[in-house]
Parts: sequence; structure tokens; C-alpha cells
Amino acid sequence: MATRQGEWALVTWSTEMEMQLPPHEGDELSVVDMHTGGEPLRIIHSGYPEVKGDSVLSKRRYVREHLDHLRRVLMFEPRGHYDMYGALVVDSELPEADLGVLFMHNEGYSTMCGHAVIALGRFAVDYKLVKEPQSPETQVNIHCPCGLVKAFVEYSEGKTGGVRFLSVPAFTFATDVTVSLERFGDVTVDISYGGAFYAFVDAKRFGLDVTTSRTRDLVDAATAVTNAVKSQVKLYHPTSDDLAFLYGTILTDGKDDYSSDPTANMCVFAEAQVDRSPTGSGVTARVALQYHRGLIRLNQTRTFQSGATGSQFTGRAVEETKCGDFKAVVVEVSGRAFYTGVSRFVQEPEDKLTHGFLLK
Repeated sequence: MATRQGEWALVTWSTEMEMQLPPHEGDELSVVDMHTGGEPLRIIHSGYPEVKGDSVLSKRRYVREHLDHLRRVLMFEPRGHYDMYGALVVDSELPEADLGVLFMHNEGYSTMCGHAVIALGRFAVDYKLVKEPQSPETQVNIHCPCGLVKAFVEYSEGKTGGVRFLSVPAFTFATDVTVSLERFGDVTVDISYGGAFYAFVDAKRFGLDVTTSRTRDLVDAATAVTNAVKSQVKLYHPTSDDLAFLYGTILTDGKDDYSSDPTANMCVFAEAQVDRSPTGSGVTARVALQYHRGLIRLNQTRTFQSGATGSQFTGRAVEETKCGDFKAVVVEVSGRAFYTGVSRFVQEPEDKLTHGFLLK
């Protein structure tokens, strides 16, 4: 609308009109969006079909085999993007669990996600998935595909804050493993488990710095390592074959000796997806690796910084335990998550791109 001075005036819409879609056909999905250290989390709130299965792991298999089109709808463009991450709350078979969760990304479904657990802790309290919040912390038991993770959410005067969680048993699978990369030659890596398996290597091996090098160069190096480890190293997990796969590679700044200064890393996982946060399950695995090498002691807290955004988590080994024959530790990871919005997505039947696409 033009004013008499020839300037354009803003059109004021009613709040009711702003929040409603015009008449349309197609299924709707409602989500709550959050981020932890810059890494997104899209929590599916409603509109998802029933997920069948008698365990969280069997539900993970079910969505992969029968509902994967909805992962693409919510993670891919035009509703998401290449590095979108999601969580679907499901029922757990464990009586002590407050909720179960399935994680999703650009490639499929992971077994553990620390940044998502931190966000889900807040979400569970705020959306009343736990009955009676307690101050100063409310415990939320989250059943992830890798096992039960206990989160503790700061709670005061009706408001949630920071979150810490206790990991499943984390362990070092192998150290000083040599793999052959076509472009970079032989590279020595460590492999550790923090709810998911990661390969660890100092970025300086590739002439890179996790905080200053181009993201594309870091992704190329990490992806080359991931592909080599997947083809040359056979992984196994003592409790389930569903957990025995390499989730990604974490490039580090090499500062593994204990220090009060932050140590930086960048995680490249799934289909070359870049984690904006320090990576909660990666911090878990890296603490387990440092403890295995005798570089840290129980209850020594380290600060881990994202090479991508500078955001920080803290991590510390709090208890020795076992996972099958592996010597393991329980790791406590702490961070903050924030809400970014809520959305209702529609799938109009005449939209030929409704099922999503990715630009690589």
C-alpha cells in the first residue's frame, strides 16, 4: 500500500491470520525447534504415525524401514537443510525411563546424540513429560537407542536452564590404528565409543586447524578417514550389533593432555554432516579415550570447544565401569540448549518436492 508521500507502508495482519495456514490439503507435522551450541534439534511434536516395536532399538529399525520418507520431509529442504538434526519422542520399554527417543539426520538414524539429550532435557520438563519438576535440578531419564541416559535439568521458579547428563558406559575400542587413505596416505587414528563410535585424529596430520581452516577442507579430511575406517576396521559392540558402526570422525586440535584451557574439535558425521556444537557423544568418547591413555583422572573437568562456532561443553569421567570386556567410564557432559521456534509443516499432495531434496 502506497502512502501519499510515495513510500510503502507496512501491511498489518491480524495475529490470527499470521498463525493460520490458508485452506489446504495434506498431512501436517508440528515441531519444536531448538539448538545446543549452535547445532539444531527439530523435535517432532505431533503428526507422526504410530511407531511399532517392542523396544527403542526395534522402533529405530521400524522407522528406517517404514517411515523414512518422513525423515526426509523434516530434515531435507525445503523444510530443513543438509545439516538438520531431529528427534522423535517414543515410548520406552524401560519402566524407569521418562521417554524414549529416536535421532535422525541427513543419512538415517543415530544411536546417541548428546546435544539432543541436552535439548530434550529442557523440552521434557517444559512440556511436562516429567510429572513433578524439582529444584534445583530435575532428573529426566531418556532412553536412547544406545541405552538409558540420565539428564539433570536446572529448574528454578518454573524456568529450565543448563543440562548435564550421565552417559552410557563409554570405552576406547582401539588406539593407534593405521588406515590407508587414497589422498592422504597412511593415517593413525584412535577409535572410541560414547554411545556411538568415532574415529579421532589430530587435524594437523592434514595440515589443518579445526578453528581456522575452511570447513570444506576439514569435511574432506574427516570424510576420507571415516570411509577408510569403515572399509578397513571391523567394529563390534558387546551388547548389540545395532550399535557396531562408525558414526563419524572427530578432528581435534591435539591438546589431549589435561589442561584448564579449552580443547577444540570438529565432528563430521553421517553423510558429511558438520556438528556445530562440540558434540555431546563425541565429548563422551573423547573423555573415555583421554582417561584410557592416562591423560585425565576421575572428576577432572575439561572444556571442549566447537571448532565451528566456538560453543562449549564440559566433560568429565565420574565413574569406572565395564562394557562387556571393555574397561569403561561413565562420563558427565554439560551444556545449554535454547528454543528457536515452533512450526507446522504441511505436505500438499500436488507439491512434487514435498518429500524433500538435498543440494550437495
